[in-house]
Parts: sequence; structure tokens; C-alpha cells
Amino acid sequence: MTRKVILLVEDNRDDEELTRHAFQASNIPNEVVVARDGAEALDFLFGTGPHAGRDVGAGPAITLLDLKLPKVDGLEVLRRVRADERTRLFPIVILTSSTEAQDLVRGYRLGANSYIRKPVDFDQFTETARQLGLYWLLLNEAPPPNLTAMS
Repeated sequence: MTRKVILLVEDNRDDEELTRHAFQASNIPNEVVVARDGAEALDFLFGTGPHAGRDVGAGPAITLLDLKLPKVDGLEVLRRVRADERTRLFPIVILTSSTEAQDLVRGYRLGANSYIRKPVDFDQFTETARQLGLYWLLLNEAPPPNLTAMS
């Protein structure tokens, strides 16, 4: 069985490295694909641009989505993913430093599966990333790929 990728949509390299470190320390072997802005994330999720030809139905095991991104912000990425039948059931966790209540509400209204504020403390951030990985990759049961073919 092939391990599904984790899509990390993050423009902050320090947060990227912390997340990778937490996954490695937790023995989470999934490949982490990083998109540094919302446009890159959409290309990956929809199999366009440099990801043309990628099977869109084989979505990531989880997308960790920052909100404050260059080019296309995280809420717009979420809106587009939820608007498309091929991608609307992909698990998406907003992982952001935003403390704005309106971001939290809009994230859930647009269909986020979870909303987590990034801890500022190194150890807390590492533990949060570890728990995210363990829950979404080991405990959560995601819908089967290409679910639309089953309806």
C-alpha cells in the first residue's frame, strides 16, 4: 500500500521545518509535499501547472492549510477545493497563526475539517504537529478516493 502524501501549504520555512521535524520524530513516514502559496496548492490539488497529469482523485491524506498566503489566500483555496466535486471531501485542516475570529468562522463555513492556531512555543508547535499527524493519518477514516464514482 502506498503512503498518501501530506500537503503542507505554508510560506514560512521555519514552520515548515518544525512540522517536518514533528512528523519525523513521531515516525510518520508520509511524504510531505510543500506548497509555498495558494496558487501552488491549487495546482497540486487540481493536477494543473507543474502537477499536470497527477490523478486528482488520489488526493492528499491531509492538507494542512495556512491562511495568510501569497498569490491566493488560504480561505480562497478552501473555497475552490470545496466547490469542486473531485476535491470537496479532501480532509483540510487550517493551521494558522491568525487570531481573527472572522477567519475561524469563515474557515468552518467554507468547510474546513478543523481549525488550529499555531502555538508560538517550539515544543507546543512540535507536539501540535505530531498530534495532527497521528490523528489524521492513523485514527481518522477518510472517504474512499473517487467517491463520486460510488454515488
